[in-house]
Amino acid sequence: EVASRKEQLREMISQRTGAGAAMSDLYATKLPAVLKDFEEIESGILNAAEAYEQQTDTIENAVDSFSSDEGEQDHSVEVNPTELSELAAKLDEYASFLAALQALLEERFDYIFFTGGVNMGKVVLEKAARYVTPVTLELGGKSPCIVEESADIAVAARRIAFGKALNSGQTCVAPDYLLVQNRVKDKLLAGIRRCWEEFYGDPLVSPQWPKMVNAKHYQRVMNLMLGEKVYCGGRGDGERIEPTILTDVSWDAPVMQEEIFGPVLPVITFKTIDEIIPRINSRERPLALYLFTRRSGVKEKVLRQVPFGGGCVNDTVVHLSSNRLPFGGVGQSGMGRYHGKYSFDTFSHEKAVVLKGFRLDIQMRYPPYSRKKLNLIKKFLR
Repeated sequence: EVASRKEQLREMISQRTGAGAAMSDLYATKLPAVLKDFEEIESGILNAAEAYEQQTDTIENAVDSFSSDEGEQDHSVEVNPTELSELAAKLDEYASFLAALQALLEERFDYIFFTGGVNMGKVVLEKAARYVTPVTLELGGKSPCIVEESADIAVAARRIAFGKALNSGQTCVAPDYLLVQNRVKDKLLAGIRRCWEEFYGDPLVSPQWPKMVNAKHYQRVMNLMLGEKVYCGGRGDGERIEPTILTDVSWDAPVMQEEIFGPVLPVITFKTIDEIIPRINSRERPLALYLFTRRSGVKEKVLRQVPFGGGCVNDTVVHLSSNRLPFGGVGQSGMGRYHGKYSFDTFSHEKAVVLKGFRLDIQMRYPPYSRKKLNLIKKFLR
């Protein structure tokens, strides 16, 4: 199929007419499936996808011109043969990698440990089921950060600013969205903004501020801000995105439908803690949850009523650093746990063995059985 698609491209270049249909067919079949599979693979493959997309800009623009100018009969397209050759090579590379990935997942393992996205996690789990292979999946999700009015707002602002900005928001346990009680919203947001200014100055020129992992994810995060009200930040330079706060965000907004994995913090306000617990629980279970409060009743209510992988009370992210705590998700944020001795236990099987000698051999366990033997056995087993 790859060879056939490459031949279609060569014919398109030679004929320079009717190319729109061939290219539309190509992009509607093979390439989207390939790129979709690679979206769940680590950053090295994502970088390859980015390079691939850059190499095919000319061809994509040509397809756009055909689709927007159906009335024209004479279609001419200039495509660099070198770019076409690189495109064909990338197709071969992708096809080979996917074949290798599929072959790897067909192998029989004692245990599979996977870190990545939910979609690829489902593929791994499905393949593991063939041999009933145990798995640990660490997948991520939208981790809420709740600030209740009794919290120390200045400290909360500093710790939230740190947790959200760490690696430009590109950590699986970053606070994904902020739920703040109405009365303390203005003070908290102003505090977070001041902390970011203190930490990074102008982030787009600061050596302290990281880049997005690649152009694809840069654009994805920038698109999540479209149509939203920006409280601070919002700028990007093609590689880096300012730490950003979005206010007046709806639960149904695009930025609330997927894990952000970037330096954008949507803010939703609430009046009472009771109104947000059902909202959180109506969504997929998060990998982490952070709560800022001085009230023990609020703490107990959230910890008991909201399922999540792990988290902090009056801090963010730092639970990940302790090797005395298990780390892992629940539901679609993952399964299993690791860190410290929990990692050793995860990759170990506790083999239960009874070692006995030959001298003592209790006769009452052997047939024939009687009521007296049964009563003795019951007493013995208590």
